[in-house]
Amino acid sequence: MTNNLDALLTALYVHLDDDVIPSTDQPRRPGRPRLLTDAELVCVAVAQVLLRCDDERRWLRLAPGRIGHLFPRLPCQSEYNRHLRNLAHVMFPVAMWLARAVPSYDDRLRLMDGTPVRCGASRTTVNRSQMGELAAYGRDISHHAFYWGAKLILITTAEGTVCAFSLASPKELDERKQALHLLHVQPPATGPTPIVCDKGFAGAQTERAAAELGYLLIRPVRHDEPQPPAKVFPAWLRQRIEAIIWTLKNQLGLERHAARTTEGLWSRTCQRILALNAAIWHNWQIGAPVKRSLVAYDH
Repeated sequence: MTNNLDALLTALYVHLDDDVIPSTDQPRRPGRPRLLTDAELVCVAVAQVLLRCDDERRWLRLAPGRIGHLFPRLPCQSEYNRHLRNLAHVMFPVAMWLARAVPSYDDRLRLMDGTPVRCGASRTTVNRSQMGELAAYGRDISHHAFYWGAKLILITTAEGTVCAFSLASPKELDERKQALHLLHVQPPATGPTPIVCDKGFAGAQTERAAAELGYLLIRPVRHDEPQPPAKVFPAWLRQRIEAIIWTLKNQLGLERHAARTTEGLWSRTCQRILALNAAIWHNWQIGAPVKRSLVAYDH
């Protein structure tokens, strides 16, 4: 098997259809039947992200020439958009299944960080947006700027596989509360595991609550804390989680999600994370030297 997009989509479809999304006989709904099954639609959505087509109209114009030999029946833009928005409940478990399927999932190390997902840049957008349930004003400490949008928390392996993630309003939950909630509802590992994070997760109560769940938070020492003589923080791991976030936001288009509703933002986030996990999973299958490389799939 070669490490190209066709091989990835073929392998992913086979595993989804056989093991992850079993076909069931559901009652017929009113209207025309869907052109694509859930497994086929997931593969088309993954191909869209890996080929860096953020605009769905443009993607459906390019798709017949790029993946038409694999999926000869493709829906129109409105049908594709509607079905993709309703497929988040399928893409989320598929992304987590891919994370558990890679060998590095058993490693006793996780990385955790948060990043803002901007949803608007003007007051008019804020007033007219349909994201009031999720989006709010927050502060991006890394870039010393305020934003209007949601907060994304990621927990990954050292190579980049996303094991758990969540979106929350920066006004209702701060970074520490969101991280604790994520650790509670989506355990990122089986058994006690150290998690490398940044100073934003500092706090005796936060570290105590994480320890009760079986996770040791490893973070840099703050300026107002005494420096432990024998504690050396792995700064290179912090750079790795930053690189994973950069891959999601720039290469996979999360920074250009163009969502207008809460459901659309969650679906597009699941779509990007699913594509990243699918690429890493396939790179493990073919023995690629760099597991997070997307070069073989973006053309």
